[in-house]
Parts: sequence; C-alpha cells; structure tokens
Amino acid sequence: MGWERKEAKETANRVYRYLMFSGAESWGGHEWADWAMNRDRWDWNPGVGVIAAADYGAVDGGNDGVRDVEAWVERNLEGSETVKVVNSLAPFAVFPWLYRLTGKEFYKEKAEEIAIWLVEQAPRTREGAFEHTVTENAAFREQVWADTVFMAVLFLARTARLTSIKRLADEALRQTLLHLRALQDEETGLLFHGWNGASGDWMSAARWNRANAWNALAVPMIAGEAGELSGDAEGLRELRERYGRLAGALVRCQNASGLWPTVLDRPAFYEETSGSAGIACGLLMAARAGWLPPELAEASTACADRAVGAVLGQVRADGAVLGVSGGTPVLESVEAYGAVPVFPTLYGQGLALMLLAEALRE
Repeated sequence: MGWERKEAKETANRVYRYLMFSGAESWGGHEWADWAMNRDRWDWNPGVGVIAAADYGAVDGGNDGVRDVEAWVERNLEGSETVKVVNSLAPFAVFPWLYRLTGKEFYKEKAEEIAIWLVEQAPRTREGAFEHTVTENAAFREQVWADTVFMAVLFLARTARLTSIKRLADEALRQTLLHLRALQDEETGLLFHGWNGASGDWMSAARWNRANAWNALAVPMIAGEAGELSGDAEGLRELRERYGRLAGALVRCQNASGLWPTVLDRPAFYEETSGSAGIACGLLMAARAGWLPPELAEASTACADRAVGAVLGQVRADGAVLGVSGGTPVLESVEAYGAVPVFPTLYGQGLALMLLAEALRE
C-alpha cells in the first residue's frame, strides 16, 4: 500500500469538513464560488456531496454523518419541489440510507414517489434512455449523458432495494445498460460523454474522464442494489461484460502519477482529480465485489491504491480538493475539455471522499 491509513483518515475528515461546513471566506471571492460551493441548492453538485457524506458516515461509524445529511435535507427539501429533472435527483439517493438509520417513513415514501415519477414520467430518448434534463435553462433533446447513471439511476436502484418493487429494479438495470450501449466505444472500451439520438453521433466524441468515473462508480453500486431483485441474468451478464471492458481500458489509461487525464485518450491533457477519484473508487468497489476476473481485479486494486496516494496529495490543508474541473456539459470539441478551468467543487469533495471512504473500508 502506497499510503498511510492514518493520513488517509485524517485527510478524509478534512475533506468532509470542507464539504459540509466550509464558509464563503474559504472560496476566495472567485466568480465560480456560488455555483461550485453553494451547498444550499437541490441539485446534482451538492447531491454528489451528500451521497459521499452518507457513504463516509457509514464507514466512519459515528452519528455525525446522519445528523449532518439530515440537516442538509431539511434545509433544502423545499427546493426539490420547484424543479423535477433527471439531474436534480441525486440528493434523493440518500433517502433509503436515512430511512434505515432513522426509521422515518417520510424518507421511504418520498423515495418511492420520486422513483415512480422517474419511471413513468421522466423524458426519454427514442432508445428509451432517460433524457438528460437539467435545472438550468437548457434543453438537450434526445441526448444521453454518462452523468445520468450516477445522478438518477443509482437513486432508482437504491429505492428498488428499499421498497422491493421489482419494476424499479428492472428499470435501473435497463437504464444502466441503455446508457452503456449508447456510450461505450467498441474499439477502446471507454465511454463517450454523450450520445445524440437525433443526429446519431457522440457529438464531440470526447472520452471524458469524469463521464467514465460516474459509470465506473455507479455501475457496481447499481448492480449490488438492484441485481438480485431484478433477477435479469442476461442483463447482468451483459452489464458485467461491458463493465469489465471499461475497467480494463481505465487501468490502461492511468498515468504514472496515479491520476487520469481529463480526456482519457489524451495523456497530454491536464490530470483531473474528481474523475480520477471516482474511477479508482469504482474499480476498487468492483474488485471487492467480485465483479472482475482475478487478474483484472488485481490490476484494478493496484490502480486504486496508486490513485489514493495521488488524491491525498491533491488535498489542501483546509480540506479543499484541488485539480477539479468545473461543471462540464458535452462540449463542442475534444480540445475544449482541455480548457475547462479547475477549482474546488462539492462533487469534487464528494468523489475524493468516496474514494477515501472505500479505501478505509474494512
């Protein structure tokens, strides 16, 4: 192991504190600060953060995580009623966890309500995949984005397990497969950022770091939550095969530093911390869950170990995670991804925290 457990634990605590409690003074007055570090919004950015806070709370074993996440939900729940889109569902993924720990029926009932809305009413593409809808005043008609698997399908899978509603589990696995089929590059095994069903292309055709991270991380989690209830052996077989190809490609793309470049097949592009953490966390989860053949599991674990050391080196003394690229829609060209600015974000804090939590899990 190329890192010290004590250092990882201390660093995880700092990342958590910055994620949940950093004040505006720590943002330095940057123009990006309100979007990047504004916790009090019901959207995907803080949503990834609270998912990670809950995940870390489960590993840490204390009550702070439950208290802090529940306090966030209570402050921001009203915002969930003003807009209901695929990309704003991420925070609901903590509701099954909160229900199990608090016993409050509200969390179970609300999760089921939103899951039914997602399955029955959320916009879909011509392929049947959830269309990537966002809280901003923008429309991406007929577009499938890699982000959706983490932002919405993970919630659906967790709610399926909580409620034992088979059709939710079936849809979670179906959506995961639809996204991988649309986005996976048959030549490399990597995922493109987005697919446009109307034009029949991958738009910029960028094999973007964080797009791959959302799926590297979410797929083993979704399979673990929904796979048994669904019982779709053929779907799970295809999912495992596609994930294995993705994992093998990601292992080959890792830089010597332990991080991955922001566009995976462009090694000269800058290294990006949040996606690297998400990729490493997913590979480690998949290896531990027996989702990968032995040789690939061993290589994936070694990759994750190198990434943990590299991510530890990206955490500032106050807990801010550095080297995180800003919010990134599907851009007009591959080159444009190399120009996305970097700054601390809630999802950057969250993905780093999820990796450290998984590394510390015993």
